[in-house]
Amino acid sequence: MHFSSIVSTLALAAGAAAHGAVTSYQIGSTTYPGYTGYSPSTSPPTIQRQWPDYNPILTVTDAKMRCNGGTSAALNATVAAGSTVTAFWSQWTHQQGPVMVWMYKCAGAFSSCDGSGKSWFKIDQMGLTAPPLTSTNWGTAQVEATLKWTSTVPKSLAPGNYLIRHELLALHQANTPQFYPECAQIVVAGSGTAQPSGSYLASIPAYAAQSDPGVTIDIYSSTATTYTPPGPAVWTG
Repeated sequence: MHFSSIVSTLALAAGAAAHGAVTSYQIGSTTYPGYTGYSPSTSPPTIQRQWPDYNPILTVTDAKMRCNGGTSAALNATVAAGSTVTAFWSQWTHQQGPVMVWMYKCAGAFSSCDGSGKSWFKIDQMGLTAPPLTSTNWGTAQVEATLKWTSTVPKSLAPGNYLIRHELLALHQANTPQFYPECAQIVVAGSGTAQPSGSYLASIPAYAAQSDPGVTIDIYSSTATTYTPPGPAVWTG
């Protein structure tokens, strides 16, 4: 067995019981609970679309990629354009991989907003900030250290109903990416008129190919010194 395979196998075994998901949000001074662990049905009403478990998604084309299987939520939260949304994790142990934060404008009510079509766009991301690939110079390492991630909703974004999607992509197992996405329902308020278009937009699932070097990579054997997160560039307004 190759050394990289041994290392990645050990990493997978060590982290098997330590996957994670967004379990709450802070918007302004208000904290909104999310789902927890393997008993989401016992959680209080939330802005988060219900997800079933902590298990990773292994292919970028899996239907669960959109919102980890979540299709509805009882509540929504108002967010002023230009303000921040902070997502919190109750646990996270993987230190190699990007953090990506996406949004999707609903055409109408949340009850009919399923996230389909090429309308997802990124508002934030952090991949590798300095080599090597095996270091902890990654966005997910910051989540591991703080169990939270704060992003700013673009100030020029047009108001309306949106999904916000936090995605952690764990790359600690060679050539076996692990995706962890969750979605919440937010109402953007403000006087902005901007909307992303063209190359900033993507469909989820399948926002990238499984063979994309940002998706399938062996961080132990690769000689790359830079990394580009998969999917479109971040739209800042």
